[in-house]
Amino acid sequence: MDFNVKKIVKKPFVRNVIIMASGTAAAQLVGLLLQPVITRFYGPEAYGLMGIFVAIIAIIGPIAALTYPIAIVLPKSDKDAIGLIRLSLYISTGISAIVGLLLLFFSQSIVRVFQIEDVAPFIYLLPLIIFFAGCLQVTEQWFIRKKQFRVSAQVTFLQALVLNGSKVGIGFFYPVASVLIIITVFGSGLKAFMMIMLSRVRKEPKLKEKQNKMEKVSIKELGKRYRDFPVFRAPETFLSSLSQNLPALMLTSFFGPASAGFYTIGKMVLQLPTNLIGKSVSDVFYPRISEAAKKGENLTSLIKKATFGLGVLGIIPFGLVFFFGPWLFSFVFGEEWLSAGEYARWMALWVFFGFMNRPSVMSLPVLSAQDFQLKYTVLMLIIRIIALAIGYYGFQSDEIAIALFGICGAILNIGLIIITLYISKKYDKMQGEINENIGT
Repeated sequence: MDFNVKKIVKKPFVRNVIIMASGTAAAQLVGLLLQPVITRFYGPEAYGLMGIFVAIIAIIGPIAALTYPIAIVLPKSDKDAIGLIRLSLYISTGISAIVGLLLLFFSQSIVRVFQIEDVAPFIYLLPLIIFFAGCLQVTEQWFIRKKQFRVSAQVTFLQALVLNGSKVGIGFFYPVASVLIIITVFGSGLKAFMMIMLSRVRKEPKLKEKQNKMEKVSIKELGKRYRDFPVFRAPETFLSSLSQNLPALMLTSFFGPASAGFYTIGKMVLQLPTNLIGKSVSDVFYPRISEAAKKGENLTSLIKKATFGLGVLGIIPFGLVFFFGPWLFSFVFGEEWLSAGEYARWMALWVFFGFMNRPSVMSLPVLSAQDFQLKYTVLMLIIRIIALAIGYYGFQSDEIAIALFGICGAILNIGLIIITLYISKKYDKMQGEINENIGT
């Protein structure tokens, strides 16, 4: 048994996951230790306002560069990968400028249309958010491509220490929502900056040096070659983020900022295992399955193993929240957060199966199935909106709205895993036939 464990740990995939998870675990520990202090300083109302802004960031941030950064891992040559980095930065800078101009002339109209009066003073930070998000995505994907997981792990911990420490330190004297919002806004930019600086200190492969040694590839040609990312992946990512963060906006509109605060803290706690293990697995699994596809390996087997492993790892933490959520939240964060525990027990169903479907989601670009993912995400968004609307208009209950939202999310994530496995089986069969024809 000991031999088998050592053999498993020595595998590059497992070792890289452990490295990523260790940094995330340290970051989560910082958050867990400081979060009870933070929640007692700021309260549900302040968290609700931050939740609205976090929802806006989560919706627009992932498409800051039209998802071109995700393609950085895929090319065989670094020349093409660096070209995609340049393209991504051009796009995020352009979108930031456009958003800045729109806000300059139409900010009041935008606030009224989207009913975000509570955070209106902060919407001028959106151009910065978009630019920071683009820089972070590019940096993270380059480090994933070069398998610099150790640097990523260290930065994840340092960022958590700085951000949570700032919330506590400033909140001790000035516990208002604006502090939470501004710290959150600069979080992405800080992480990108720290990754670049730590990379230089450790003398990891430098992007600038590689770029100088290589002939620049045509940006236009790369844009066309990877056009399925802005055409399919960007809309899918936007709609997926919208469907996940919609409750914070709708709960504010239906039941007030405190409800958004309960949802925000519930989601934050449930994302601990997702960020600890799920993201680490995703960051390592993406280049692994990309390489496997290039080598003609069986992709279905890889997806199954990763999905099952995440299911085993997630059953205990998410199960505890489902059965004991209200008690846990009131004990850890204070009695005023009891309702957040009620929210969390139903959200745990959705987040658990979302945790399990990470390998499936990361496989879809490799399987050339991003058009399917877009269609499925549209369906998911529609069903989630209906679930929240039924909870409000049919029952006038925020808890029922969240329960319906969580159950629908669980069912939809299960469906995504099943369909992805079906697609991967067809892909493996097709690749096998191609290899046989080449052999003959």
